[in-house]
Amino acid sequence: MAGQKLGFYTVTGLKRWSCIAKELPPISQVKALHVYDFDNTLFKSPLPNAKLWSGETAGFLQSMECFANGGWWHDSRILEATGQGIEKEEPMGWKGWWNEQVLELVELSINQTGVLTILLTGRAEDKFADLLRRIVASRNLAFDMICLKPQAGPSNQTFSSTMNYKQAILRDLLYTYKDADEIRLYEDRVKHTRAFRDYFESINKALHSPSAERKPINAEVIQVADAVTTLDPVAETAEVQRMINDHNTAINSGSHALYTPLEIKRKVFFTGYLISSVDTTRLLKLVNLPPGLPEGEVRFLADNIIITPRPCPRSILDKVGGIGRKQTWQVASLGSFESRIWAARVTPIPSDAPYHTDNPFPLVVLAVAKGSRPHEANRIQNWQAVPLGKQIVFQTEVGEKVQLRVGPEIEGEGDYENLYVNKNLKRNRDYPEGPPQFERNSYRPQYNDENRRTNGANGVNGGYRGGNQNRGRGGSNNASNNNYQSRQGRGRGAGNNRAANRGRGGGRGGYKSLDDVQNNSRYANQGSSYQPNYDDGPSNLATGADGYNSSFPTLGSSGSYNASAQGNGDGGLPYGK
Repeated sequence: MAGQKLGFYTVTGLKRWSCIAKELPPISQVKALHVYDFDNTLFKSPLPNAKLWSGETAGFLQSMECFANGGWWHDSRILEATGQGIEKEEPMGWKGWWNEQVLELVELSINQTGVLTILLTGRAEDKFADLLRRIVASRNLAFDMICLKPQAGPSNQTFSSTMNYKQAILRDLLYTYKDADEIRLYEDRVKHTRAFRDYFESINKALHSPSAERKPINAEVIQVADAVTTLDPVAETAEVQRMINDHNTAINSGSHALYTPLEIKRKVFFTGYLISSVDTTRLLKLVNLPPGLPEGEVRFLADNIIITPRPCPRSILDKVGGIGRKQTWQVASLGSFESRIWAARVTPIPSDAPYHTDNPFPLVVLAVAKGSRPHEANRIQNWQAVPLGKQIVFQTEVGEKVQLRVGPEIEGEGDYENLYVNKNLKRNRDYPEGPPQFERNSYRPQYNDENRRTNGANGVNGGYRGGNQNRGRGGSNNASNNNYQSRQGRGRGAGNNRAANRGRGGGRGGYKSLDDVQNNSRYANQGSSYQPNYDDGPSNLATGADGYNSSFPTLGSSGSYNASAQGNGDGGLPYGK
C-alpha cells in the first residue's frame, strides 16, 4: 500500500465503497473529512439486556463465531426490532434512539461547505445496507457516503476485522481528497478510538517524508460516550429464539455441521415470595440506620421473602400454591445484627396459611451494609415487636429471580435439570469436540472484534462495549442476595413429587418456539395472571436500593408476538413462527 501512487486514488474508485448512488464532489472542493460511526455513536443500537441474560450469554450472543448465522450484530431483525419495531419507528424517525448531540454534529457537517460527511460502520453490507439507508433517510440525513463492510472491497481485498476494513476506507479517503486539511472521526469504542489515533499518527509520520503522496493532515478522533439501550425484554427474547432457530436449522441442513445446536435455558438465582416496588418502598421506611453511616455504604433490599435459594422443587411449589400465587403478610418484629444487617420478621395472613422458607422463620432482609451478606440475617437474636396498629401489611407473589442463558442443547436433559447452571460450561469440557463456537476461550468471546459491553460506562474491560461484564441488577454470579443456607425448610403444608417435561421441539436442534422455554409442567395451571415482571423494585428510590424482581417472562401465549405487545409483556412467539 505504501508504494501506491496518487493516480490510483480517484473519486470514482472511492465511490465504490458507498452503498448510496450519490455523486461525490471534486477533489479540489473538499477541505475536511467528517467520519461518523453508526452503532452507539450516532444511533443507540440495542445491546443484549444485562438484566435478561447471564453475563456469559450477553457476550456469547455478540460473538459471530458462536452462531452459524453470525449472531447479534449480524442479524438485521435485532436492529429492526429497536423501539416499537421498524413499522412504527420509521414514520417517527426512530425518535429517542439517536445520540442527539452527535446528530446535531452530523447535520452541521452536512450543511458545511467543503466538508465530506461519511457514515462508516462495520455492519455487513449485504444484510444491513437497505435498513441503514431507511434509518438515515427517516431523519433526512444526506450523507455523502454510507459505507458498510462488504464481503470484498473495491480491489477485491478481504478484511480480517472491522478495524482493518475501516482503515482501508480511511486511507482511500485521505489519498483521494489530498487537499483536505483535517479529518474528524467520531467513535464510541475505546479500543477503536486508540487504534484510530495510532493509525493516523503512523500515517502522518509517513507523510512527513519528502516523497510523501500528500501533505500531513490534522486528524482528530473524538471519543463519544455511549448510552446503553436494550430492546423490550419480550421482543428481545423472541428475536434471540428466532436467531437460535435459524442456527439450528442451518446445522440440520448440513451446511454448518461443526456447530452445536443451541437452546434458551433459565438461570434461577432463588425462588421466593416477591414483593412489589410499592411495598418495598413502605418496608424500607422501617430501616433505622445508625447516625453517621454513609448512604453509599448500605444496599437496600426489601424485595422478597426467601423460599429456596435455588430452583424450587415441584413438591415445594405445590406446597406454596405454585408460581404466581398471592400471599399476604404482616411485619411482626424488627431486628438488626451488628448495625450492618437490618431485617423484618413477618407472619402470614391468615396465620394458618401454608408457606415454606428455608430459613428458620419467614423474614424480609431490609438492608445490608457493604461487605455483609443477606443470609447473615439469620444471626439476629434480638427482635423488637412492632406495636399493634403500626404493623405493615403487604402482599407477595411467588416467583423466581431468573436470567436467561443460551447453551448447547443436551439430549436427555429435562425441564428441571436445565434450570441449574452447568458449571462445566465455563471449562468448556463437555462440548463435543470440534464445534468452533465452543472451542477453548470462545464461550466467553472477549477478544472478538464484534463484542460490545452490555452495561456501564466507557473505558473499561475492552471486548465488551459500554462497561463491565457484571450482571447489572438481579444478575450476580452467586445468588448471595438471598442465599440463606439453613439446611432444613420451615413452613406448613404438604406437597408431592417434582415433574419434568422436555417440551416441544422434536429432538436435538429441532425448531422451537418460545413456548418451549416455558410451556412445561413446572408452570402448569398458573393461568394468564403469570405475566412478566420487569419492575426494578426499589431501584428508583433516593436511597439507591438495588432490588431487581423479575418473574420469568411469559414467552408463549395464545396470540402472536407483535409490536403492539412490546412493553406490556403480552404475546409471545407462537410455535412454528
